Amino acid sequence: MAGSHNEDEIPQFDSSRSSGTATPANLGVDTSSKHSSSSGISLHIKLSDAKLTALSGALSGFISGIIVCPLDVTKTRLQAQGLQTGENLYYKGVIGTMSTIVRDEGVRGLYKGLVPIVLGYFPTWTIYFSVYERSKGFYSELVPRWDFVSNSCSAITAGAASTVLTNPIWVVKTRLMLQTNLGESITHYRGTLDAFSKIIQQEGVRALYAGLVPSLLGLLHVAIHFPVYEKLKTRLGCYTVNYNENGEKQQSLNVQRLIMASSLSKMVASLITYPHEILRTRMQLKSNLPSKIQHKLIPMIKKTYRNEGFMAFYSGFTANLLRTVPASAVTLVSFEYFRNHFGHQST
Repeated sequence: MAGSHNEDEIPQFDSSRSSGTATPANLGVDTSSKHSSSSGISLHIKLSDAKLTALSGALSGFISGIIVCPLDVTKTRLQAQGLQTGENLYYKGVIGTMSTIVRDEGVRGLYKGLVPIVLGYFPTWTIYFSVYERSKGFYSELVPRWDFVSNSCSAITAGAASTVLTNPIWVVKTRLMLQTNLGESITHYRGTLDAFSKIIQQEGVRALYAGLVPSLLGLLHVAIHFPVYEKLKTRLGCYTVNYNENGEKQQSLNVQRLIMASSLSKMVASLITYPHEILRTRMQLKSNLPSKIQHKLIPMIKKTYRNEGFMAFYSGFTANLLRTVPASAVTLVSFEYFRNHFGHQST
């Protein structure tokens, strides 16, 4: 859902309840009645469960990405500045960084990289949810008695597919977010298409896949987040089972508890796996470092640790938490809204 598109931005939903597939009835939507009227014929769009999940996920991720964009810019600036500015850190803290950006670049500075976010979330989440649905069925048959392993493998497979296919978009997003109008870092790219063009012309196509290795390592985040989320969702009683007049089972959700489960699991996963985000951002930016350091994982780890110490791997961590909590809430609520809405339309 974020690196990258970032895997830390992918929401974890139980899109296949006991039946193995996602249905509007799982969310308390009555699908037993046909939509018709005596005065005319209603026209409805029919979507499969997988398409319904993918579309809902893409739309919810799109909305979430726009709302938390200022925090994404703040986090990215904090992650990159140690490599760019050395000991004299220009940005300090979440509030200080946002204030500095507004002072230097105006409010628009907080929305740099918004176009790649808008362009990136639809394919990222569509790919993720589509692959996840198929993977869950495959791994459930492969390891039927190990839900933890099945869920983790499905999430990793889906995350890997979306990460590899959409990495160029997130490289451009990182470059645009790091642009300023100050000093040697004066704005270089005029927009998203210009960034794509100049990166290919000046650095080659391979530059669009910078940071791919730490992004793939970051799939550990998904492997931790998803099982923890599933456990918390069960422990907190996020779903309740009811029966309609026909005796059919329907499941309704408690949004507040679901938000809590998503947020807590996100915090746990972020605390453990956050360093990969630092490495990804620094490998994606454009700097004067030799290629053997800039584009190599181990040399980048050594340089970061030697020059800035262990805490450098957690630069921008507070901003990341402030971003993921509201992102989880917005994503979850909008996901359920879109899913219910399209569920009605497709029945």
